[in-house]
Amino acid sequence: MKILPVKGTRDFYPPQMTVRNFICDGWKAASLRSGFVEYDGPIFEHLQMYQIKSGDEIVEQLFHLTDRGGRELAIRPEITPTLARMVNQQVNALPRPIKWFSMPRLCRAERPQKGRLREFFQWNIDILGVEDVLADAEVIFCTLDYLRSAGLTSKDVIAKISSRKLLAALLLHLGIAADRLETLYPILDKKAKLPAEAFEEMLAKAVESSATVKTILELMAAHSADDILHIVPDVAANETAQTALDELQRVFGYLKAMGVAEYCRFDMSIVRGLAYYTGMVFEVHDVVGDLRAVCGGGRYDNLLKDFGGPALSATGMGMGDCVLEILLRERGLLTDETFKRKLDYFVACTDAALTSAALAIAARLRAGGASVELSYKTGNLGKQLKQADACGAMRCLIVGQEYQDGGKVVVKEMATGEQSLVSEEMLLNRL
Repeated sequence: MKILPVKGTRDFYPPQMTVRNFICDGWKAASLRSGFVEYDGPIFEHLQMYQIKSGDEIVEQLFHLTDRGGRELAIRPEITPTLARMVNQQVNALPRPIKWFSMPRLCRAERPQKGRLREFFQWNIDILGVEDVLADAEVIFCTLDYLRSAGLTSKDVIAKISSRKLLAALLLHLGIAADRLETLYPILDKKAKLPAEAFEEMLAKAVESSATVKTILELMAAHSADDILHIVPDVAANETAQTALDELQRVFGYLKAMGVAEYCRFDMSIVRGLAYYTGMVFEVHDVVGDLRAVCGGGRYDNLLKDFGGPALSATGMGMGDCVLEILLRERGLLTDETFKRKLDYFVACTDAALTSAALAIAARLRAGGASVELSYKTGNLGKQLKQADACGAMRCLIVGQEYQDGGKVVVKEMATGEQSLVSEEMLLNRL
Protein backbone atom coordinates (compact mmCIF):
# COMPACT_ATOMS: atom_id res chain seq x y z
CA MET A 1 0.00 0.00 0.00
CA LYS A 2 1.33 3.42 -0.98
CA ILE A 3 1.20 5.85 1.95
CA LEU A 4 0.91 9.54 1.07
CA PRO A 5 1.82 12.49 3.30
CA VAL A 6 -0.95 13.91 5.49
CA LYS A 7 -3.00 16.59 3.73
CA GLY A 8 -1.66 20.07 4.46
CA THR A 9 1.89 18.91 5.23
CA ARG A 10 5.04 18.95 3.10
CA ASP A 11 7.90 16.60 2.34
CA PHE A 12 11.18 18.48 2.21
CA TYR A 13 13.27 16.77 -0.44
CA PRO A 14 16.76 18.30 -0.84
CA PRO A 15 15.61 21.07 -3.27
CA GLN A 16 12.73 22.06 -0.95
CA MET A 17 15.03 21.84 2.06
CA THR A 18 17.38 24.29 0.38
CA VAL A 19 14.55 26.81 0.03
CA ARG A 20 13.48 26.28 3.64
CA ASN A 21 17.05 26.83 4.84
CA PHE A 22 17.34 29.97 2.68
CA ILE A 23 14.25 31.45 4.33
CA CYS A 24 15.16 30.39 7.88
CA ASP A 25 18.77 31.52 7.51
CA GLY A 26 17.51 34.94 6.39
CA TRP A 27 15.15 35.15 9.36
CA LYS A 28 17.94 34.26 11.74
CA ALA A 29 20.40 36.73 10.23
CA ALA A 30 17.87 39.60 10.44
CA SER A 31 17.08 38.72 14.06
CA LEU A 32 20.74 38.68 15.07
CA ARG A 33 21.38 41.97 13.25
CA SER A 34 18.76 43.63 15.45
CA GLY A 35 20.02 42.13 18.70
CA PHE A 36 17.49 39.32 19.22
CA VAL A 37 18.56 36.01 20.77
CA GLU A 38 17.08 32.62 19.89
CA TYR A 39 14.85 30.40 22.01
CA ASP A 40 12.53 27.43 21.47
CA GLY A 41 10.07 25.31 23.42
CA PRO A 42 8.31 21.94 23.26
CA ILE A 43 6.28 20.86 20.25
CA PHE A 44 3.23 20.29 22.47
CA GLU A 45 1.87 22.16 25.49
CA HIS A 46 -1.11 22.02 27.83
CA LEU A 47 -4.30 22.80 25.89
CA GLN A 48 -5.30 25.30 28.59
CA MET A 49 -2.50 27.64 27.50
CA TYR A 50 -4.13 28.27 24.14
CA GLN A 51 -7.60 28.53 25.67
CA ILE A 52 -6.36 31.27 28.01
CA LYS A 53 -4.97 33.27 25.10
CA SER A 54 -7.61 32.68 22.42
CA GLY A 55 -10.72 31.26 24.12
CA ASP A 56 -12.37 27.83 23.96
CA GLU A 57 -13.09 28.16 20.23
CA ILE A 58 -9.37 27.69 19.54
CA VAL A 59 -9.77 23.97 20.37
CA GLU A 60 -11.36 23.31 16.98
CA GLN A 61 -8.46 25.02 15.22
CA LEU A 62 -5.61 22.92 16.58
CA PHE A 63 -4.54 19.31 16.98
CA HIS A 64 -5.18 18.20 20.56
CA LEU A 65 -4.97 14.94 22.45
CA THR A 66 -5.28 13.37 25.87
CA ASP A 67 -2.12 11.66 27.09
CA ARG A 68 -1.91 8.49 29.23
CA GLY A 69 -2.07 10.58 32.37
CA GLY A 70 -5.36 12.16 31.31
CA ARG A 71 -3.76 15.53 30.55
CA GLU A 72 -5.23 17.54 27.68
CA LEU A 73 -2.41 18.59 25.38
CA ALA A 74 -2.11 20.35 22.02
CA ILE A 75 0.50 20.46 19.31
CA ARG A 76 1.55 24.10 19.29
CA PRO A 77 -0.33 26.26 16.74
CA GLU A 78 1.79 29.28 17.74
CA ILE A 79 4.68 29.99 20.09
CA THR A 80 3.64 33.20 21.87
CA PRO A 81 1.95 31.30 24.76
CA THR A 82 5.14 29.26 25.16
CA LEU A 83 7.11 32.51 25.24
CA ALA A 84 4.82 33.89 27.96
CA ARG A 85 5.11 30.70 30.01
CA MET A 86 8.90 30.59 29.72
CA VAL A 87 9.36 34.26 30.59
CA ASN A 88 7.02 33.96 33.59
CA GLN A 89 9.06 31.02 34.91
CA GLN A 90 12.25 33.09 35.10
CA VAL A 91 10.92 36.64 34.90
CA ASN A 92 13.02 38.01 37.78
CA ALA A 93 16.25 36.50 36.44
CA LEU A 94 15.95 37.66 32.81
CA PRO A 95 17.81 40.85 31.83
CA ARG A 96 15.66 43.61 30.32
CA PRO A 97 14.74 44.22 27.63
CA ILE A 98 13.90 40.64 26.69
CA LYS A 99 14.50 40.41 22.92
CA TRP A 100 13.88 36.87 21.72
CA PHE A 101 13.27 35.21 18.37
CA SER A 102 12.25 31.72 17.31
CA MET A 103 11.53 29.77 14.12
CA PRO A 104 9.25 26.95 15.31
CA ARG A 105 7.43 24.28 13.34
CA LEU A 106 3.70 24.83 14.04
CA CYS A 107 0.50 22.90 13.32
CA ARG A 108 -3.08 24.10 12.90
CA ALA A 109 -6.14 22.00 12.06
CA GLU A 110 -7.24 24.24 9.20
CA ARG A 111 -8.45 23.67 5.67
CA PRO A 112 -5.34 23.80 3.46
CA GLN A 113 -5.41 26.54 0.84
CA LYS A 114 -3.03 28.88 -0.98
CA GLY A 115 -0.55 30.26 1.52
CA ARG A 116 -1.98 28.29 4.45
CA LEU A 117 -1.08 24.72 5.41
CA ARG A 118 -1.67 22.56 8.46
CA GLU A 119 2.05 22.42 9.19
CA PHE A 120 4.40 25.34 8.62
CA PHE A 121 7.36 27.29 9.96
CA GLN A 122 7.00 30.71 11.50
CA TRP A 123 9.47 33.45 12.39
CA ASN A 124 8.64 35.14 15.68
CA ILE A 125 10.36 38.18 17.18
CA ASP A 126 9.28 39.69 20.49
CA ILE A 127 10.44 42.49 22.77
CA LEU A 128 9.28 42.38 26.40
CA GLY A 129 9.81 44.91 29.16
CA VAL A 130 9.78 48.08 27.03
CA GLU A 131 6.75 50.37 27.35
CA ASP A 132 7.91 52.93 24.81
CA VAL A 133 6.62 52.48 21.25
CA LEU A 134 10.25 52.44 20.12
CA ALA A 135 9.98 48.68 20.75
CA ASP A 136 7.07 48.48 18.29
CA ALA A 137 9.11 50.40 15.72
CA GLU A 138 12.06 48.04 16.30
CA VAL A 139 9.87 44.98 15.62
CA ILE A 140 8.51 46.56 12.43
CA PHE A 141 12.02 47.58 11.33
CA CYS A 142 13.46 44.08 11.89
CA THR A 143 10.58 42.62 9.87
CA LEU A 144 11.16 45.01 6.97
CA ASP A 145 14.93 44.61 7.23
CA TYR A 146 14.53 40.91 6.48
CA LEU A 147 12.10 41.47 3.60
CA ARG A 148 14.45 44.09 2.15
CA SER A 149 17.43 41.73 2.46
CA ALA A 150 15.42 39.07 0.59
CA GLY A 151 15.13 41.47 -2.35
CA LEU A 152 11.61 42.83 -1.78
CA THR A 153 11.20 46.58 -2.31
CA SER A 154 8.52 49.08 -1.34
CA LYS A 155 6.95 48.32 -4.73
CA ASP A 156 6.49 44.71 -3.59
CA VAL A 157 5.37 44.93 0.05
CA ILE A 158 3.76 47.48 2.36
CA ALA A 159 3.58 47.54 6.17
CA LYS A 160 0.12 48.69 7.18
CA ILE A 161 0.23 50.12 10.70
CA SER A 162 -2.57 51.05 13.08
CA SER A 163 -3.39 51.12 16.80
CA ARG A 164 -5.88 49.07 18.77
CA LYS A 165 -5.63 51.65 21.53
CA LEU A 166 -6.72 54.34 19.07
CA LEU A 167 -9.47 52.16 17.62
CA ALA A 168 -10.86 51.34 21.07
CA ALA A 169 -10.83 55.02 22.07
CA LEU A 170 -12.64 56.01 18.87
CA LEU A 171 -15.29 53.29 19.19
CA LEU A 172 -15.97 54.23 22.81
CA HIS A 173 -16.08 57.89 21.75
CA LEU A 174 -18.74 56.96 19.19
CA GLY A 175 -20.87 55.35 21.88
CA ILE A 176 -19.99 51.68 21.46
CA ALA A 177 -20.26 49.94 24.85
CA ALA A 178 -16.96 48.68 26.27
CA ASP A 179 -18.30 45.12 26.59
CA ARG A 180 -19.11 45.10 22.86
CA LEU A 181 -15.56 45.85 21.69
CA GLU A 182 -14.24 42.29 21.85
CA THR A 183 -17.06 41.04 19.61
CA LEU A 184 -16.64 43.96 17.22
CA TYR A 185 -12.88 43.54 16.61
CA PRO A 186 -13.18 40.21 14.71
CA ILE A 187 -15.85 41.75 12.50
CA LEU A 188 -13.71 44.80 11.67
CA ASP A 189 -10.78 42.48 10.98
CA LYS A 190 -12.78 40.90 8.13
CA LYS A 191 -12.97 44.16 6.14
CA ALA A 192 -10.23 43.22 3.69
CA LYS A 193 -11.48 39.65 3.40
CA LEU A 194 -15.10 40.38 2.42
CA PRO A 195 -16.86 42.26 -0.39
CA ALA A 196 -17.73 45.80 0.71
CA GLU A 197 -21.47 45.14 0.80
CA ALA A 198 -21.11 41.95 2.85
CA PHE A 199 -18.83 43.68 5.34
CA GLU A 200 -21.17 46.63 5.71
CA GLU A 201 -24.10 44.29 6.28
CA MET A 202 -22.20 42.36 8.96
CA LEU A 203 -21.18 45.61 10.65
CA ALA A 204 -24.77 46.93 10.58
CA LYS A 205 -25.95 43.82 12.45
CA ALA A 206 -23.39 44.47 15.20
CA VAL A 207 -23.88 48.25 15.47
CA GLU A 208 -27.40 49.58 15.83
CA SER A 209 -26.87 53.20 14.74
CA SER A 210 -26.59 53.67 10.97
CA ALA A 211 -24.74 56.95 11.57
CA THR A 212 -22.17 55.12 13.70
CA VAL A 213 -21.81 52.44 11.02
CA LYS A 214 -21.11 55.17 8.46
CA THR A 215 -18.48 56.77 10.70
CA ILE A 216 -16.79 53.43 11.39
CA LEU A 217 -16.61 52.71 7.64
CA GLU A 218 -14.99 56.12 7.09
CA LEU A 219 -12.50 55.43 9.87
CA MET A 220 -11.64 52.04 8.36
CA ALA A 221 -10.66 53.90 5.18
CA ALA A 222 -8.48 56.45 7.00
CA HIS A 223 -4.80 56.67 6.04
CA SER A 224 -3.62 59.60 8.17
CA ALA A 225 -4.18 61.29 11.50
CA ASP A 226 -5.67 64.24 9.61
CA ASP A 227 -8.29 61.88 8.15
CA ILE A 228 -9.34 60.83 11.64
CA LEU A 229 -9.59 64.41 12.89
CA HIS A 230 -11.75 65.23 9.88
CA ILE A 231 -14.04 62.21 10.42
CA VAL A 232 -14.37 62.71 14.19
CA PRO A 233 -13.69 66.47 14.73
CA ASP A 234 -14.13 66.40 18.51
CA VAL A 235 -11.75 63.46 19.04
CA ALA A 236 -8.91 65.85 19.96
CA ALA A 237 -10.63 66.31 23.33
CA ASN A 238 -10.37 62.54 23.95
CA GLU A 239 -7.15 62.12 25.92
CA THR A 240 -6.75 58.39 25.20
CA ALA A 241 -7.29 58.85 21.48
CA GLN A 242 -4.88 61.78 21.36
CA THR A 243 -2.23 59.77 23.23
CA ALA A 244 -2.64 56.91 20.74
CA LEU A 245 -2.35 59.32 17.81
CA ASP A 246 0.84 60.76 19.31
CA GLU A 247 2.27 57.25 19.69
CA LEU A 248 1.51 56.47 16.06
CA GLN A 249 3.29 59.61 14.92
CA ARG A 250 6.33 58.70 17.02
CA VAL A 251 6.41 55.20 15.52
CA PHE A 252 6.39 56.61 12.01
CA GLY A 253 9.11 59.06 13.03
CA TYR A 254 11.28 56.20 14.33
CA LEU A 255 10.72 54.18 11.15
CA LYS A 256 11.71 57.17 9.04
CA ALA A 257 14.91 57.56 11.07
CA MET A 258 15.66 53.84 10.51
CA GLY A 259 15.26 54.22 6.76
CA VAL A 260 12.17 52.10 6.12
CA ALA A 261 9.45 54.78 5.96
CA GLU A 262 8.82 54.11 2.27
CA TYR A 263 7.59 50.62 3.23
CA CYS A 264 5.11 51.93 5.82
CA ARG A 265 1.59 53.33 5.74
CA PHE A 266 -1.02 54.17 8.35
CA ASP A 267 -4.12 52.03 7.75
CA MET A 268 -6.98 52.13 10.21
CA SER A 269 -8.47 48.94 8.74
CA ILE A 270 -5.69 46.85 10.31
CA VAL A 271 -7.36 45.48 13.41
CA ARG A 272 -5.89 42.02 14.09
CA GLY A 273 -8.84 39.94 15.28
CA LEU A 274 -7.24 38.44 18.40
CA ALA A 275 -8.48 40.05 21.60
CA TYR A 276 -5.09 40.18 23.32
CA TYR A 277 -3.67 43.11 21.28
CA THR A 278 -3.56 46.31 23.33
CA GLY A 279 -1.71 48.93 21.28
CA MET A 280 0.16 49.19 18.01
CA VAL A 281 -0.79 46.58 15.39
CA PHE A 282 0.55 45.99 11.90
CA GLU A 283 0.48 43.65 8.94
CA VAL A 284 2.74 43.37 5.90
CA HIS A 285 0.92 42.76 2.60
CA ASP A 286 2.02 42.38 -0.98
CA VAL A 287 1.32 45.65 -2.77
CA VAL A 288 -0.75 43.94 -5.46
CA GLY A 289 -3.00 42.46 -2.77
CA ASP A 290 -3.34 38.98 -4.25
CA LEU A 291 -2.01 37.15 -1.20
CA ARG A 292 -2.78 36.79 2.48
CA ALA A 293 -0.83 38.98 4.87
CA VAL A 294 2.85 38.07 4.77
CA CYS A 295 3.04 38.64 8.53
CA GLY A 296 1.38 40.47 11.38
CA GLY A 297 1.90 41.53 14.94
CA GLY A 298 1.48 44.18 17.57
CA ARG A 299 1.55 45.07 21.24
CA TYR A 300 0.12 42.66 23.83
CA ASP A 301 0.79 44.16 27.26
CA ASN A 302 -1.59 41.89 29.22
CA LEU A 303 -0.61 38.40 28.07
CA LEU A 304 1.99 37.59 30.72
CA LYS A 305 -0.39 38.74 33.44
CA ASP A 306 -3.12 36.53 31.94
CA PHE A 307 -0.69 33.61 32.26
CA GLY A 308 -0.22 34.26 35.98
CA GLY A 309 2.87 36.45 35.74
CA PRO A 310 3.54 40.12 36.35
CA ALA A 311 2.20 42.93 34.17
CA LEU A 312 4.95 43.22 31.57
CA SER A 313 4.73 45.18 28.35
CA ALA A 314 5.33 43.18 25.18
CA THR A 315 5.25 43.54 21.41
CA GLY A 316 6.03 41.10 18.64
CA MET A 317 5.50 39.70 15.14
CA GLY A 318 4.93 36.36 13.43
CA MET A 319 5.75 35.53 9.77
CA GLY A 320 4.91 32.17 8.20
CA ASP A 321 7.02 30.61 5.46
CA CYS A 322 4.15 29.63 3.12
CA VAL A 323 2.93 33.05 1.92
CA LEU A 324 6.48 34.37 1.99
CA GLU A 325 7.73 31.64 -0.36
CA ILE A 326 4.86 32.26 -2.79
CA LEU A 327 5.63 35.99 -2.81
CA LEU A 328 9.37 35.49 -3.33
CA ARG A 329 8.71 33.12 -6.22
CA GLU A 330 6.19 35.47 -7.83
CA ARG A 331 8.76 38.26 -7.68
CA GLY A 332 11.45 36.06 -9.25
CA LEU A 333 13.56 36.04 -6.07
CA LEU A 334 13.30 32.27 -5.69
CA THR A 335 13.98 30.12 -8.75
CA ASP A 336 15.28 26.62 -9.29
CA GLU A 337 18.51 28.17 -10.57
CA THR A 338 18.92 30.13 -7.33
CA PHE A 339 19.34 26.93 -5.37
CA LYS A 340 21.25 24.81 -7.84
CA ARG A 341 23.65 22.68 -5.86
CA LYS A 342 27.21 24.04 -5.70
CA LEU A 343 30.40 22.36 -4.56
CA ASP A 344 33.98 23.55 -4.40
CA TYR A 345 35.49 20.27 -5.59
CA PHE A 346 34.65 16.85 -6.94
CA VAL A 347 37.41 14.24 -6.54
CA ALA A 348 37.56 11.70 -9.38
CA CYS A 349 39.77 8.63 -9.20
CA THR A 350 40.71 6.68 -12.32
CA ASP A 351 42.54 3.77 -10.64
CA ALA A 352 41.30 1.67 -7.73
CA ALA A 353 44.88 1.51 -6.43
CA LEU A 354 44.75 5.28 -5.82
CA THR A 355 41.47 5.21 -3.84
CA SER A 356 43.21 5.86 -0.50
CA ALA A 357 45.09 8.83 -1.96
CA ALA A 358 41.85 10.30 -3.38
CA LEU A 359 40.12 9.84 -0.04
CA ALA A 360 43.00 11.52 1.79
CA ILE A 361 42.87 14.53 -0.56
CA ALA A 362 39.11 14.84 -0.13
CA ALA A 363 39.38 14.60 3.66
CA ARG A 364 42.13 17.25 3.86
CA LEU A 365 40.15 19.60 1.62
CA ARG A 366 37.08 19.14 3.82
CA ALA A 367 39.16 19.78 6.92
CA GLY A 368 40.26 23.04 5.28
CA GLY A 369 36.64 24.15 4.95
CA ALA A 370 35.97 23.22 1.30
CA SER A 371 32.84 21.37 0.21
CA VAL A 372 33.89 18.15 -1.52
CA GLU A 373 32.09 15.23 -3.12
CA LEU A 374 33.77 12.14 -4.52
CA SER A 375 32.95 9.17 -6.67
CA TYR A 376 32.34 5.83 -4.99
CA LYS A 377 33.34 4.08 -8.20
CA THR A 378 36.75 4.37 -9.86
CA GLY A 379 37.63 3.93 -13.49
CA ASN A 380 35.41 5.59 -16.10
CA LEU A 381 36.43 9.25 -16.02
CA GLY A 382 33.62 10.36 -18.34
CA LYS A 383 30.96 9.13 -15.94
CA GLN A 384 32.73 10.77 -13.02
CA LEU A 385 32.90 14.10 -14.85
CA LYS A 386 29.16 13.88 -15.53
CA GLN A 387 28.63 13.25 -11.82
CA ALA A 388 30.82 16.26 -10.98
CA ASP A 389 28.74 18.44 -13.29
CA ALA A 390 25.48 17.14 -11.79
CA CYS A 391 26.77 17.99 -8.31
CA GLY A 392 27.48 21.57 -9.36
CA ALA A 393 31.21 21.25 -8.66
CA MET A 394 33.34 24.25 -9.62
CA ARG A 395 36.42 22.06 -10.09
CA CYS A 396 37.09 18.40 -10.60
CA LEU A 397 40.30 16.97 -9.16
CA ILE A 398 41.41 13.94 -11.14
CA VAL A 399 43.61 11.50 -9.22
CA GLY A 400 45.17 9.25 -11.85
CA GLN A 401 48.39 8.49 -13.68
CA GLU A 402 49.86 11.96 -12.99
CA TYR A 403 49.50 11.36 -9.26
CA GLN A 404 51.09 7.96 -9.54
CA ASP A 405 54.04 9.33 -11.52
CA GLY A 406 54.73 12.59 -9.66
CA GLY A 407 52.23 13.23 -6.88
CA LYS A 408 50.20 15.70 -8.93
CA VAL A 409 46.48 15.96 -9.58
CA VAL A 410 44.69 17.31 -12.63
CA VAL A 411 42.52 20.32 -11.78
CA LYS A 412 39.70 20.72 -14.28
CA GLU A 413 37.66 23.93 -14.25
CA MET A 414 34.16 22.70 -14.90
CA ALA A 415 32.88 25.99 -16.35
CA THR A 416 35.62 26.40 -18.97
CA GLY A 417 37.10 22.92 -19.33
CA GLU A 418 40.61 24.28 -18.65
CA GLN A 419 42.99 21.85 -16.98
CA SER A 420 46.21 22.25 -15.02
CA LEU A 421 48.60 20.02 -13.12
CA VAL A 422 49.02 20.91 -9.43
CA SER A 423 50.91 19.17 -6.65
CA GLU A 424 48.88 17.95 -3.73
CA GLU A 425 50.60 20.33 -1.31
CA MET A 426 50.12 23.35 -3.56
CA LEU A 427 46.44 22.47 -3.90
CA LEU A 428 46.00 22.27 -0.14
CA ASN A 429 47.99 25.47 0.42
CA ARG A 430 45.44 27.37 -1.67
CA LEU A 431 42.95 26.87 1.15
